[in-house]
Amino acid sequence: MAIIGIMVGLLLPAVQQAREAARRTSCVNHLKQIALACHNYQSAFRKFPASATLDLSVQSTGNNGSWGVHGRILPQLEQGNLYSRVDLSLAWDGQAAIDGVQIETYACPSDPGSGMIRVFDDQRPSLYPTNYGFNFGTWFVYDPQRRKGGDGMFHPNAFLSFRDCLDGAANTLLVSEVKAWTPYTRNGGPVTTVMPQTIEEAEAIVASGSQFKETGHTEWPDGRVHHTGITVTLTPNQKVRYERNGVVYEEMDYNSWQEGKNGIAGRPTYAMITSRSHHVGMVQSALVDGSVRAITDSIDRTVWHALGTRSGREVIDNEKF
Repeated sequence: MAIIGIMVGLLLPAVQQAREAARRTSCVNHLKQIALACHNYQSAFRKFPASATLDLSVQSTGNNGSWGVHGRILPQLEQGNLYSRVDLSLAWDGQAAIDGVQIETYACPSDPGSGMIRVFDDQRPSLYPTNYGFNFGTWFVYDPQRRKGGDGMFHPNAFLSFRDCLDGAANTLLVSEVKAWTPYTRNGGPVTTVMPQTIEEAEAIVASGSQFKETGHTEWPDGRVHHTGITVTLTPNQKVRYERNGVVYEEMDYNSWQEGKNGIAGRPTYAMITSRSHHVGMVQSALVDGSVRAITDSIDRTVWHALGTRSGREVIDNEKF
């Protein structure tokens, strides 16, 4: 019995490693499919999809109005049947066709939260999370009054293309992993519009948010950055702590203002939506050229920022990521 116990003890870690390797490979395939879907969308429309389309003439808009990238590329992911039953010109939160629908490509098998359906207490359809966020850039996301967006590949009312990616498709992030059910604060602050340089500054910005949620990345159709995107403000898997009612949360995100809320009268959006993963020590990311890379937590912050910008004209040493 003792020998059998020792053998089982030796085999279990190997089995767990093999299973994680398989899950990681599946995650890579999902990222490749998403990148290819974006390429096919660009080929059809000569541009990548916008993160959201906002009617800024309306002074007060609903929070869940505009579809994000995940919804716009459904036909390119062989989800044409679902796509034919929704209307992207109408708010997603009133469309029964997406109720309880889980799109396998949007779920990383290593994330235990990916299979936890979100049920609302109103008439909105129930939704599964997404584990892949599109690149919104470094920190600033969108200002409705100036109609100006950030420096990533996606922001509201912007249909960018390869020609806008001046840093090169092989040097710019397209999409990266995120954790389902990430807690975040929103609609308050920031204490400064200068991008945080330290964890202490990041934690002060999180604390400035007036609303606390534990539901980041749980609304796959939604075009707002805390559901559909990432920013490269912080390097992958960075810890950001926040205490609320005696509970300490260690992986916080932040969105200063929901894009589209209050239309043209809305405030600018600054966001700290960190790429995180259940793959130990790294996140997996797809670049604009369609390649998929495993990026370690130790990546230099300057390099990570350079990957997040589409036209920063940085020179990136590929050996550093």
